[in-house]
Amino acid sequence: METSRPVLFVAGGSRGIGAAVCRLAAVRGFDVVVHYQSRSDRAEAVAREVRAAGGRASTVSGDVRNAGAVAAAFEHAQRNLGPIHALVYSAGITGAASTLAHATPDVMQDTLDTNVMGALLCCQAAVRTMANTSGNRSIVLVSSGAATLGSAGEFVWYAASKGAVDSLTLGLSREVAPLGIRVNAVSPGLTETELHAQSTGEPGRAARLAPSIPLGRAAAPEEIAEPILWLLSEAASYVTGAILRAAGGR
Repeated sequence: METSRPVLFVAGGSRGIGAAVCRLAAVRGFDVVVHYQSRSDRAEAVAREVRAAGGRASTVSGDVRNAGAVAAAFEHAQRNLGPIHALVYSAGITGAASTLAHATPDVMQDTLDTNVMGALLCCQAAVRTMANTSGNRSIVLVSSGAATLGSAGEFVWYAASKGAVDSLTLGLSREVAPLGIRVNAVSPGLTETELHAQSTGEPGRAARLAPSIPLGRAAAPEEIAEPILWLLSEAASYVTGAILRAAGGR
């Protein structure tokens, strides 16, 4: 079913940065797999935007923390759109903000399972299929500026999970370079998404922290999607193992 348009699998594609990636990817010539956890209505809305921009689109659900669910999602995607050429891992949570002393084990475990194990499982599935696909093949992981800032007093476990994503980026990039697969990460700073309300429990967090950003504001999701699409493109054909910070100077 391979077409002239490469197929991009976006884990966490129904909202925030992931949804912005799906929309921009369609404009840049990709067919898009919009992966989601539970909100099929939002995933379908993003898929409609992809189709309106000229791309084919398929939606697929699955728990990124579960190896069987991830494998099934990739198999479903390939049956519908064909071989996968690229992966963006944008699924992620923070858990409610607190100090480490007051965080519950469940919050920390859920964050690590989603942000780290999910990334590992999706990368594993992507590499297995990309090894049999020709052309420009690329993985971009969505990390966070928190990996180097630490998120003290809010969610240091989240920062730790993104530090693991950075390590995954470096290690996997070297492991699969001989296969011609590139692996990079984009490390956003404060971004205006629903994550603040849904995960941290503070809808106004972006506005509260905006003065601490040298550029004086939070990013729009589309501003993070742009460097992600650049890393996926042939323009970045000699870039692998890079962690591109998009944090407004912070």
